[in-house]
Amino acid sequence: MKALHFGAGNIGRGFVGVLLHEAGYDLVFADVAQPLIDSLNSESTYTVHEVGAEPRDIPVTNFSGVNSATDPEALTEQIRTADIVTTAVGPTVLKLIAPAIAQGLKARAESGAGKVAVMACENAINATDGLAAAIREVYPEADDVAIFANTAVDRIVPNQEPGQGLDVTVETYHEWAVHAEPFAGQTPEVPGITWVDDLAPYITRKLFTVNTGHASTAYFGYRAGIEKISDALAAPEVRSQVEAVLAETKTLLVAKFGFAPEVQQAYVDKILTRFTNPHLPDTVDRVGRAPLRKISRNERFIGPAAELAERGEQATALLSAVGAALAFDVPEDAESVELQGKLRQARGDRSATDALATELTGIDSGHPLFGELSEVFAQA
Repeated sequence: MKALHFGAGNIGRGFVGVLLHEAGYDLVFADVAQPLIDSLNSESTYTVHEVGAEPRDIPVTNFSGVNSATDPEALTEQIRTADIVTTAVGPTVLKLIAPAIAQGLKARAESGAGKVAVMACENAINATDGLAAAIREVYPEADDVAIFANTAVDRIVPNQEPGQGLDVTVETYHEWAVHAEPFAGQTPEVPGITWVDDLAPYITRKLFTVNTGHASTAYFGYRAGIEKISDALAAPEVRSQVEAVLAETKTLLVAKFGFAPEVQQAYVDKILTRFTNPHLPDTVDRVGRAPLRKISRNERFIGPAAELAERGEQATALLSAVGAALAFDVPEDAESVELQGKLRQARGDRSATDALATELTGIDSGHPLFGELSEVFAQA
């Protein structure tokens, strides 16, 4: 069995890749970074170091790499012969790899190959649906040779220490939930996957708890001048701010999906414990990167805040986190630089800050969240 995975970075190797390896798949990583591809093709093994409770080292073998930018023919052949195609490239990159996947699916159809599972493993709701739509624009018959299934993924993979090579350090915890319905009872044998009939509660709870909580910790921690995520949560003021944010998302999740309040609170408590793992040297700069995406309409702050406002509930803490995100000024992060430039241009002009609020968050003046959101942008 063979799995082709787009994205040979730390998440690809340390999360999706290792679970597919443990399921018995040979791995082919597709990436645009030639030095990384060269390493994958020259090394025979790498190790995933799980740290925290019950740590273990997992050697990964039987892998190779293909440059998806410079070797399209080889990539097409890998897609044509794969049993599973997965991604961990970031939601905004999916549309860029869609044409290549479409070409591979077309080659499958022409060669008479069977269907292949295609699953986007991204921090976004229904990312596979977006990928599938982009593929169908290029190859309308894609569903004849592909099974598209949405997923919910969760594992903390921090920046790695220099000199580790292909090795990756990750937390022991992971969750990979996949919508089972598209497979019509014929799901692939991957023990690391939890197959579910209704993915919406899983993926929304994860995004609005794990991702919301992680980013909140980063932005509140950055504003407090703290470098590490674990240190940020050890600061009483930051922890209380993050807990207030997650209390609001808890209100939404309990109302929307019927989670028992005590069950959701236990989930919150578990998440906060994971964030404080001293063996993961995670930083607020890494977790807070890409603030423009993280304050967009359907993401971890505006998504739940908008739904709460529509239900007549308060989203004060979530909007406070948005305010902290607007203060995220990290020159090494392109989105941070762009955000700060936009804020400087609009500052001092209420009509301009209101327009910017709508531009960046997708919330217009008629939405019940807009009044408070407008104040956040005006004060940034």
